[in-house]
Amino acid sequence: MSAGAVAYLGPEGTFTHQAALEWAASPSAVAPSGGVRTVPLATVHEVHDAVAAGEAAVGVVAIESSVEGYVVPSLDALVGSPDVVAVDEVVIDVSFDAFVRPGHGELREVSAHPHGLAQCSGFVAAQGLAPVAATSNAAACRDAGPHTVALGPRLCGELYGLDLYSKAVEDFRGGRTRFLVLAPRADAAQHLERSRRAGVQAWRTMLAITPVVTGPGVLARITAAFGDRGVNMSSLITRPLKAQQSKYVFVVTCDDAPWGSGARAVLEDLLAAGDSLKTLGVLPAGEELDERLDTDHVPVGSVSAAEPAETLAQGLLW
Repeated sequence: MSAGAVAYLGPEGTFTHQAALEWAASPSAVAPSGGVRTVPLATVHEVHDAVAAGEAAVGVVAIESSVEGYVVPSLDALVGSPDVVAVDEVVIDVSFDAFVRPGHGELREVSAHPHGLAQCSGFVAAQGLAPVAATSNAAACRDAGPHTVALGPRLCGELYGLDLYSKAVEDFRGGRTRFLVLAPRADAAQHLERSRRAGVQAWRTMLAITPVVTGPGVLARITAAFGDRGVNMSSLITRPLKAQQSKYVFVVTCDDAPWGSGARAVLEDLLAAGDSLKTLGVLPAGEELDERLDTDHVPVGSVSAAEPAETLAQGLLW
């Protein structure tokens, strides 16, 4: 693997492969003289290790699906890595096609990554086939046998010589997946400067916040630190500290750069309170927070203040 390579969770044909190719063609990427080369690796940890060791210039991993939520292995690898940080992101529209081998036999199973199976659960149930988890959707297509329906991106059909069985079999149209672009922490400033030159002006920051002293009100204190400084906190995830019962690290995403006056004040407040902090990533901010929530996507059974008293009592169990 060359130092100019873009490592990604393989094999060829994954949504992550598509994200790696899109980032490599963006203004934020710097192509070496021989051009950008994408390199598939078997696991998220291998991608992190290749970036940390300088064997790849950057790595690309999925971090969040708009249908299935955060990708825990990617999140935990970033939290646990001392030398790798996220410097950019790519967002991909996700749609699954179903493929079969030419001349296939009796179909008995359907294979995809666990997130893919979950996003196509209606199709899986309607077919009456046994779900079989694969390491990736592309691996499911690559390894599909004569009795298997494989779910994956459209490009997998041609890539692995498969016939189209059914198009767009996902449960929810319009699903999207966010991918992080990872780089060595020592190179982060160079990547962020390239993004600035490409026109980025608004940023989001991912932080790992570990309270050294826990007890009542710890989470309230941390969230209040952002509100008191006028910094929007757009995401909060709790991850357990390894081998520490009832001890957690809070992964927070806020709408500011760590060098911005608001976020820097928050970080100083948290440090003064005795918390341990780590910046996991600094990313160009999208415009998704400016969009009003489509109430059709609120969890079924949710209630609002406009509901009659009986409906509120049923929904809130008060």
